Amino acid sequence: MEITKKTRYIYVDNLRLVMIVFVVMVHLACTYSSIGSWYYYEKKTLDDLSLILFAFFQSFSQAYFMGFLFLLAGFFVPAVYDKKGFGKFIKDRFIRLGIPTLIYMLIIHPFIIIILLGNPWEFTYLKYITSLTFIGESGPLWFAFALLIFTFVYGVIRLLLNNCRERVEKALPNLKLSIIIILIIGIGSFLIRLIQPIGTSIMNMQLCFFTQYIVFFIGGILAYRNKWFDKLTYSTGINWLKAALTIGIATWIGILMLGGAMTNGFDAFMGGLRWQSFAYTIWEAFIVVAMSFGLIALFKEKWHHQNKIGKILSDNAFGVYVFHAPIIIAITILFKSWSILPIVKFFIMGIICLPTCFLISHLIIRRIPLLKKVI
Repeated sequence: MEITKKTRYIYVDNLRLVMIVFVVMVHLACTYSSIGSWYYYEKKTLDDLSLILFAFFQSFSQAYFMGFLFLLAGFFVPAVYDKKGFGKFIKDRFIRLGIPTLIYMLIIHPFIIIILLGNPWEFTYLKYITSLTFIGESGPLWFAFALLIFTFVYGVIRLLLNNCRERVEKALPNLKLSIIIILIIGIGSFLIRLIQPIGTSIMNMQLCFFTQYIVFFIGGILAYRNKWFDKLTYSTGINWLKAALTIGIATWIGILMLGGAMTNGFDAFMGGLRWQSFAYTIWEAFIVVAMSFGLIALFKEKWHHQNKIGKILSDNAFGVYVFHAPIIIAITILFKSWSILPIVKFFIMGIICLPTCFLISHLIIRRIPLLKKVI
């Protein structure tokens, strides 16, 4: 299976678009819930229902959406390498991933700190550059930075193996293998969180989630080589999706209730040698596997098409990913004096921020010649 101009995985483009919408919404949720790492918070006291809704939306989304993006990214990597070879492949990945990351580090992040937030930490640009602090300030572009590293490693491995390709197709992972994958991701995440719990990072990389990201990036590569997306049936995928939305949600509620989240907070779930942390990592692993099977099957069956507007949105998805942070921060600061329930404000800001991000990407960002080549 070669991905050419005649072989458009439109449903994969649509999936990537939806995941990037979730990225924007999760960062908006951080703003109004004060849960998670973000630039700007409206620190309001949340009622119990709002806290539960925010916690569920953010934890459920975090459980799968970035790992799923690594799966989709990995899916297209072999075809690009096959077409371009090592040298052009590395150059292309640097242009597509490295340059946007540098733009964020060198321009967007300082703009947010100095202009939008009023330089609360006495930010000095020269020191920021000379001390190499900028390397750890990739913001949401940590994903592109990590993906650049992953693809470089892939390219080196392909080069060392003399560009050999696996000729024998492997079957789509069955239930037994899927459970093994869930356990590998869950146990790996649990072990990492003994020393790198949720909320910690190295160079803006939250290593507590990287077992999932690495496994799913490799899974994307294998999915391309073995035509797993094509082999996945609608009924199988929907069964996984139903499991995620029933068993997954019920299990999340059960783990949090039994683990004392409502009385003692979420610290026990973040990491360390605690049963809550272990249960939570297994739950995350189940969700990412189940949601991935389910969403691929659903979109392949129902949304393997795009109209003109859908194509525009899809083309601008990465532009939104790169530039959404300053846009939503500016808008949320503009509306900070509007005093309504945070959960209601979150939904209203989503209605305002999402179209604004796509419009700015389409009408401004991707009209700039140099940016259009990399975004």
